[in-house]
Amino acid sequence: MPKLSDLDLQVQTSPQSRENEKINLVESPCIRNCCLDGKDICLGCFRHLDEITGWQGFTNKEKKKVLLKCQQRCELS
Repeated sequence: MPKLSDLDLQVQTSPQSRENEKINLVESPCIRNCCLDGKDICLGCFRHLDEITGWQGFTNKEKKKVLLKCQQRCELS
């Protein structure tokens, strides 16, 4: 899982940025160790069930926010 410092959190809002977003896709943090805890958080990637099921529909900006949450959950575990 990438560290907070490794994430580029700035997403431009120009028309060109939407095209760039299609090219620079944010990869799923899934490590194929899927097991949900009592709060529906995956013990492998630390995403909530809603974040896992919604991943494909998220923008890169939304995915990066999810990755930040995953990092925070990982650090708290």
